[in-house]
Amino acid sequence: MKKENQSSHLDFILLGVTGQQEQNNVFFVIFLCIYPISLTGNLLIILAIHADIRLHNPMYFFLVNLSLVDIFSSSVSIPKILANHLLGSTSISFGGCLTQMYFMIALANADSYTLAAMAYDRAVAISRPLHYTTIMSPRSCVLLVVGSWVVGNASALPHTLLTASLSFCGNQEVANFYCDVMPLLKLSCSDTRFNVKMMYVAVGVFSVPLLCIIVSYVQVFSTVFQVPSTKSLSKAFSTCASHLTVVFLYYGTTMGMYLRPLTSYSPKDAVITVMYVAVTPALNPFIYSLRNRDVQAALRKLFSKRISS
Repeated sequence: MKKENQSSHLDFILLGVTGQQEQNNVFFVIFLCIYPISLTGNLLIILAIHADIRLHNPMYFFLVNLSLVDIFSSSVSIPKILANHLLGSTSISFGGCLTQMYFMIALANADSYTLAAMAYDRAVAISRPLHYTTIMSPRSCVLLVVGSWVVGNASALPHTLLTASLSFCGNQEVANFYCDVMPLLKLSCSDTRFNVKMMYVAVGVFSVPLLCIIVSYVQVFSTVFQVPSTKSLSKAFSTCASHLTVVFLYYGTTMGMYLRPLTSYSPKDAVITVMYVAVTPALNPFIYSLRNRDVQAALRKLFSKRISS
């Protein structure tokens, strides 16, 4: 009962990206610019794909889901830091902190499994083109997307419940701009050994999509190199380049952040989280549209309709 009372009245202090006011002011401006770009870019991708019937296929179905995940993931953390900065506040309630952490974990996993589904789609399209429509049926695509959300939420729930059971009796300053697992574990005065073990299990679950992506692209390029054609090689690279760029951006930052001991975490690492929480969701629409003529044509068609109307 005492722990419940403590938790219900507990507020955390979000130190921001660096913990220094002058630098946090700079990051406020960065977030203020990036967030609308992320929302607008991803929303345009969704609307363009929805409006162009030629893009109603598995690859763009997964891209719509990726854009939705990016919109939600950036909206979980960025509005809070913008509001806090404008109001001159740095606090977040215990319940708000757990809610934020839950959705960040769930969306990160949904993002990674969606990227794996996109890689699998490209592998089937290139290595088994005659069976593509059968393997990547509408039912299969829906199951892959639903599965990514189910796995995401299932992986977030145990961490949230375990963190909710911890005691926080000293410093309540979260060395980040949102509630993340690692800085919260460092603040707890409870025994967090089981939490840390579960965190590494979660990293393993998070790494499964990366393994699927690697296997998919090994299959893609082994198929392409069996056909000594410059045209087919160029087409494969053109088709997969955008996806590979997003994968490197996303996993390069997240794996570097979490594949290490808890004791090595420092407040400076919050800068790394800016990349996959804010920058990557904003860059994804540009990466996919700049290298994809079909998306460019759909966007032009969408804008021409809006202008004419």
